[in-house]
Amino acid sequence: MRGRALRKIRNFPAARTLRVRPDTAQAGLSVAYGRMGPVSEHPTGDALPEYAERVLDVADLIPPGRVMTYGDIAEWLGDGGPRQVGRVMALYGGAAPWWRVVRSDGALLPGHELRALDHYREENTPLREAPAGAEGHLPRLDMRRARWDGVTGGGGGGAHT
Repeated sequence: MRGRALRKIRNFPAARTLRVRPDTAQAGLSVAYGRMGPVSEHPTGDALPEYAERVLDVADLIPPGRVMTYGDIAEWLGDGGPRQVGRVMALYGGAAPWWRVVRSDGALLPGHELRALDHYREENTPLREAPAGAEGHLPRLDMRRARWDGVTGGGGGGAHT
């Protein structure tokens, strides 16, 4: 922790504008709060990067009523990490079952809580009710019961090899 205290942290503006490609419109990106915008369809129209295809293939394998964390998917692939998987899901996950790829603490995806909750209830995904004093009173996923190991009861007909 001591090394962290000495590290200088760069201040970012609350939002900055970026241009993904010259032929696209400007898009806002909130760097300060780590928001990547809404869960989107394929943003650029070009072919998906190979890593993104692999992440989305794993997301498609997760059976209804089960979830995997960002880190679980990275470990399953043997490549990247939770942040890379999260980035893929933010940019390309709109057509995949994005609600089945979750944070390790079981918290619902910020900005998409109600849509995700509808999916979880429809699929009977195990939830833990929020304590009465919790902000927003939104439940969390019961990770002990909902987490899929990538092998048993798999959707899409395949086990991890």
